[in-house]
Amino acid sequence: MKIAIGCDHAGFKLKSIVLDELKKWGYEVEDFGTYSEESVDYPLYGKAVGEAVVSGKADFGIVICGSGIGISISANKVKGVRCALGHDLYTAEFSRRHNNANVLAMGGRVIGEGLAIAIVEKFLTTEFEGGRHQRRVEQIENN
Repeated sequence: MKIAIGCDHAGFKLKSIVLDELKKWGYEVEDFGTYSEESVDYPLYGKAVGEAVVSGKADFGIVICGSGIGISISANKVKGVRCALGHDLYTAEFSRRHNNANVLAMGGRVIGEGLAIAIVEKFLTTEFEGGRHQRRVEQIENN
């Protein structure tokens, strides 16, 4: 499985930790930047990760900014992206089970390293339930 990952300056530290963990778990990862804590604009990175997922270059995406909010909004501007802000295990799990989210957003200034790793693991290992949720996901896609 291939994961696209990207962040702004506020998410750089957490992205580095998540990236290392993904590699340890055996995932193929493409890092779309940023590569330092020098100030950058998060919309560029949310868009790049979203486009990688929608194009099929990656199976899932992970985006990180200070709060997770701005970069999730940016990723969701890419048609076909269903980016969910995950700030605990419940939101990570149900974003996959019920919403078939394909991109996970997190806030580097909001959650700690250990929780972030657990959220990523839960997101990547939870399957979409389909059924009645499929109809709702289709409605989202057709809006």
